[in-house]
Amino acid sequence: MTDVASREAEIVIVPVTGKRGREAFVDLGRAFSDRLPHFVPQIRAEQLELVDPGKNPFFGHARVQLFIAERACKPVGRISAHIDELALAMPAEQGFGPGTGFFGYFDAEDESVARALLTAAEGWLVAEGMTRVLGPISLSIWEEPGLLVKGQDHAPMLLMGHHPAHYAAWIEAAGYSLAKTLYTYDLDISKAFPPLVQRIVQSGHKNARITVRPVRKQDWDAEVATILGILNDAWSDNWGFVPFTPEEVAYAGKKLRPIIKEDLNMVAELDGRPVAFMLTFPDVNDALARIRGRLFPFGWITMLRWLRFPRGAGMRVPLMGVVKELHNSRLASQLAFMMIEAIRHNANTKYGSVRGEIGWILEDNQGMVAIADTIQSKINREYAIYGKGLG
Repeated sequence: MTDVASREAEIVIVPVTGKRGREAFVDLGRAFSDRLPHFVPQIRAEQLELVDPGKNPFFGHARVQLFIAERACKPVGRISAHIDELALAMPAEQGFGPGTGFFGYFDAEDESVARALLTAAEGWLVAEGMTRVLGPISLSIWEEPGLLVKGQDHAPMLLMGHHPAHYAAWIEAAGYSLAKTLYTYDLDISKAFPPLVQRIVQSGHKNARITVRPVRKQDWDAEVATILGILNDAWSDNWGFVPFTPEEVAYAGKKLRPIIKEDLNMVAELDGRPVAFMLTFPDVNDALARIRGRLFPFGWITMLRWLRFPRGAGMRVPLMGVVKELHNSRLASQLAFMMIEAIRHNANTKYGSVRGEIGWILEDNQGMVAIADTIQSKINREYAIYGKGLG
């Protein structure tokens, strides 16, 4: 069959079922990713776990259907359609709410495949009673939200998606419009912050009510519960917020523990009460790029050494929060600057790191955008979440 005839062959959308189907779904995504410049291969077992209902607690409050597109018996694309019951329960003015379903894990050989996949996902969502779709979000808003629309010229840090630029046009051509833009910010952490930030930090250290301390891995379960408790409060009014469940808290704590360095993760206390946190992860993609995402036969040695001491690694701040009662106060920004400076100093002096990345940050999160601007970080990647009415 010629290439032209192959492209014109009928596209068949196959619902994914069972373990073998999930393996085919993940492997197809890995094949698409391998084509992309600057992509960093991930560990296959970790990717399989994310789509396994028996392992990922997201499935405890979500309905998910995976699809693979085939043309001439060859896989040419994939997509997920999913409904998060917790997202349905959120107020509509916060972005999700009743009738909102999602698509994610979007890969397509060409625009006709893209259209067929989106149509299949939309059809499944309509059959499940949804009236609106947002995406790509793969699968949880806390995992990999958005389509990369700017920043393909450099490698992503951990937990950030990496997509070809032409996907945006295909999604828009299928009737989708931009719902929200997410930013990541690049920061040179080898340099001291501007004098204004230094004065704010020094003032905070003189305040006896404030304590900024590293996380305590010996009390890890309690620390995780504290941090995610602050997160659920701090982010509760944000666009796209969905609360973490206790099962997800435990799962996240277990998954993140190996890459947690106490001196890179801070909790701020006010009068002895935890009121803010900042998480910073050494960019494991540094190590994954060296082993091409393969732990065996010898990649695990490199990974073990890196986990023990990630010298020179980039640093990513994926999450931070201040309890809602302090929002819009000077104290909130002061606590943020104090934690950022403590982490910046430790990352640079103890680990030899020179680059940090903050995000994602909602385009209209004025407080976080102001903090990013004040420390002289620059937007380096943009992600788009698209929306469309159904029915």
